[in-house]
Amino acid sequence: MMLRENSVSIDDRLAQLVSVLFHPLLIPVYGLMIIFTCPALYGYLPFQVKKIILFIVIINNVLIPLMMITYFRFRNLISTWTIEDRRERILPLVATTMFYAFTVYLIYRLHIPLFIKSYIICSAALVLAVTIINFWFRISLHATGCGAVTALVMVLSIRMQIPLTWLVVIVILVSGLVMSSRLWLRAHTSSEIWAGFLLGSAGSLLYLGLI
Repeated sequence: MMLRENSVSIDDRLAQLVSVLFHPLLIPVYGLMIIFTCPALYGYLPFQVKKIILFIVIINNVLIPLMMITYFRFRNLISTWTIEDRRERILPLVATTMFYAFTVYLIYRLHIPLFIKSYIICSAALVLAVTIINFWFRISLHATGCGAVTALVMVLSIRMQIPLTWLVVIVILVSGLVMSSRLWLRAHTSSEIWAGFLLGSAGSLLYLGLI
């Protein structure tokens, strides 16, 4: 019995680790890194420009939201670090949407390819969509991010006219791992998971595919 309890505990910790490594705040950064590693499209971008873009996104859309969540937690505006309550997610989501809007403003002032700007806009639009949907339905942020990156890889494959089969397989496997982890932790129902993945993938395919 003790071995079984320890095994479950280890599984829980692994699921939590996966959820942290692929936190919704980090997924857009991973998407940018995928874009930057496409030499056929954006290999010509100076390394300094890539650093500036990553710096803006990491500061505005990772570090500041994390500090904001920490503030909300210590002010008891949210009851848990994972923000499981749908109503408690509203304030952090609204604030994160505002930070994304500021990021869009900064990115559009840079002389960089339209596709990269569009990727940032798409990410901001998805955060806004999740915020609106969250008023009625607790859609999965993790799954939305996974769907968005999956669609991004497919769009890049089409634009480069290169079958990025290996990358598509990796992204799909990681997405499956992340979504399974959320289900294992009982953080979401299957409908909340699939709704998030559908929103992220369909929204990104429609928007980025038209650029």
